[in-house]
Amino acid sequence: MNLTDQKPEIDKSWTLFLDRDGVINVESVGSYITSWSEFNFHDGAQDAIRSLSRIFGTIVVVSNQRGVGRGIMTIDALREINTNMRATVAEYGGRIDKVYNCTAVSDDDRNRKPNTGMGLQAQEDFPAIDFKRSIMVGNSMSDMEFGKKLSMHTIFLTTKHDPVTLPHDLIDEQYESLQAWVRNMVPAEMVG
Repeated sequence: MNLTDQKPEIDKSWTLFLDRDGVINVESVGSYITSWSEFNFHDGAQDAIRSLSRIFGTIVVVSNQRGVGRGIMTIDALREINTNMRATVAEYGGRIDKVYNCTAVSDDDRNRKPNTGMGLQAQEDFPAIDFKRSIMVGNSMSDMEFGKKLSMHTIFLTTKHDPVTLPHDLIDEQYESLQAWVRNMVPAEMVG
């Protein structure tokens, strides 16, 4: 469901920021994805990212992963998940240019969403990133706040929470999944 009449006209100068859990993979609500064997892509996520890869110049994942800081999983397990996720997306013809994780426990950490540290890291690594020509896709209000703090267009996915009444200060559009957003925004000839 899209409630904004002014959808951005996206081209290769745009950057896509994706949250991970609940956007790319099925979220383990109340728990953590602690190993690659627990990682399950949402239906259609690989195809959606393939379609998005044809449109966006840069695609990055920004994900809070407090389970590492809490000792529930290891940094090596997180790296393995990131590596395998990117490789699987590539096998489907898509790409994720880089993954940024915040493993800190404290909400005050500059990199923990909704704080903007991971976005600023991405801009350091990819200097062409213009936050006003960027989209943040996530399934939590911290994702939406992160996006708005950096002046991004925001897409809220209702994979974990009920739909929000729009208009909303933090949310420009909302859909039930990444695939549903792609079906709405990508020209039909570019889908699949």
